[in-house]
Amino acid sequence: MKNSILRFGGYGALIGGSIFAGSHFFTDLIDFSLLEIFGYLSIFASLSFVFFGIKHFRDKTNGGIVSFGKALVIGLAISAIVGIVIGLLDIVYVTVINPDFSAEYIQYTLNDLKETLPPAEFEIQKEKLITDMEAFDNPTFAGLFMFGIVFNIGIIITVISSFILQRKK
Repeated sequence: MKNSILRFGGYGALIGGSIFAGSHFFTDLIDFSLLEIFGYLSIFASLSFVFFGIKHFRDKTNGGIVSFGKALVIGLAISAIVGIVIGLLDIVYVTVINPDFSAEYIQYTLNDLKETLPPAEFEIQKEKLITDMEAFDNPTFAGLFMFGIVFNIGIIITVISSFILQRKK
């Protein structure tokens, strides 16, 4: 079980990290909405290894059987590995690669809101956005937030994969 977790967690981390890191090197060429799509693409691509890790354990290591509980443990462990790596990459991104990320994101969002909202509503949303983004000035919070997003999506994928792949004697 440990080998399957490390192997497929490593594959997921490699794929997710590659897409995540690669897309951030093109921030001058793409806007934040496309960057967000790449972010979710990296999460789902990396978490697809939850399914493959459980299936590999069931078929290659455990003689074609796996309980729901064991599948759940494998999937959550793979999700945790992927989440930790992407969270750490996010910390590196906001501290080393683009320390001005929060300010740039706020400006991008405000420009978008200014075009779509009436002035009174814009001011309300502006204050809310600035308050919400203050937490992201802390790189540890940003990394933990990213880990939380990845791990929560991983929980959903793990539960679905565990139901699909469970096989008893």
